[in-house]
Amino acid sequence: MTSRHTIVFDLDGTLVDTAPDLINALNHVLDREGLPPVPVQSARNMIGAGARKLIERGLEAEGRMVGIAEMDRLTADFIAYYADHIADESRPFEGLEAALDHLAEHGHTLAVCTNKLEWLSKRLLDQLGLSGRFAAICGADTFGVQKPDPTILRQTVARAGGQLAASIMVGDAGTDVGVARRAGVPVIGVSFGYTDVPIAELKPDRLIHHMRDLPAAASSLISA
Repeated sequence: MTSRHTIVFDLDGTLVDTAPDLINALNHVLDREGLPPVPVQSARNMIGAGARKLIERGLEAEGRMVGIAEMDRLTADFIAYYADHIADESRPFEGLEAALDHLAEHGHTLAVCTNKLEWLSKRLLDQLGLSGRFAAICGADTFGVQKPDPTILRQTVARAGGQLAASIMVGDAGTDVGVARRAGVPVIGVSFGYTDVPIAELKPDRLIHHMRDLPAAASSLISA
């Protein structure tokens, strides 16, 4: 890798397998509403658009819809429970730390751009011992916009001290491919995350199936 880049990562389903704790929090909310739990495996693809959307999808799976005020209450309940259990079962994907080490050793700056709330993202990464690796950790509330709005990616890169023209997005879903395309940034897709549309169908510039393949994928994009 001859050129220093800012490598920007999605969080849920890209850096960390957060599905068990997110679905446990969803099931906590559903249980309080008298609804049955959703299985973790079948609910993984509900993740990726923030807490509110996850709850909406969980309710829709049970044929339920609620008004705005009720959704606000459920979302607050979800966040309170999730914050207390944010790293009970969530773990970095296999090979992540070695891949981050490799990128950092080659002079690249690392950042996080997620639709999770910023304080929850920092709490999760703190508890997993990963926060110090990232020059910026930005969430849905940091700039008032969510992916795929390109503003969140542009501002994340700026906060990390990088240049958009020397940046790469890494993610698992359509919001990640979409934000990269709108910002004019190449994107590496990971096949092990959470998405209702297979990431390969979204045609990222590179596709990896394990974090050990990330450095080579980034290097090929930089060389290109």
